[in-house]
Amino acid sequence: MKIFIGYDYREAIAYHVCSNSIIRHSSVLVSLTPLALNNLRDYQEKHTDGSNQFIYSRFLVPRLQNYQGWAVYMDGDMLLRADIAELWALRDDSKAVMCVHHEYKTKASLKYLGSSNPDYPRKNWSSVVLWNCGHPANRVLTPQFVEGATGAQLHRFTWLSDDLIGEIPKVWNWLPDEFGPNPESKLLHWTLGTPCFHEYATAPMAEEWHREALLANYSLQLRA
Repeated sequence: MKIFIGYDYREAIAYHVCSNSIIRHSSVLVSLTPLALNNLRDYQEKHTDGSNQFIYSRFLVPRLQNYQGWAVYMDGDMLLRADIAELWALRDDSKAVMCVHHEYKTKASLKYLGSSNPDYPRKNWSSVVLWNCGHPANRVLTPQFVEGATGAQLHRFTWLSDDLIGEIPKVWNWLPDEFGPNPESKLLHWTLGTPCFHEYATAPMAEEWHREALLANYSLQLRA
């Protein structure tokens, strides 16, 4: 299973904690790829409105997969609480992408590191995506297309007709800082700020992120 995770050097710990949670819970072999801009030689980031370094590179996943098969994309500020094989099993070959269809208004006009947090249609739909990389409709997603498209065009999946945007349950992209705690959630997404940032260290369900951070740093020691 190919999984691409958003990477931003300003919160590198977020990527590693997210990765650890995937590995710990997965019952299948996974391949994890950080979407770091300095690794993407065929893509030049020209947008100036992003709050993080992976806000547009996620749309390169079909190209990075040579427009073949399926892949998962998720932001780095996330934590898996369930087996990602359950998410993988939701794939529908008739869809070009599959995601949670959020409909909400944010509680905060600013988010981590003072970034603007405006409301817009289909907000956070693109933060967890099951990509059908081999779907013909996704072949338009070349580096040149992504470089030139606006945020609205990309994050709202405007190159697709609505019937090609499949829906997955909200528990696979639960926003505890917006919606509150949910013990039934399978994937937590601190969209306002990863709990690694001091001002979000006590966000709803942040204790689970801190526990995972300890597990990511764990090593068994030989007793003296």
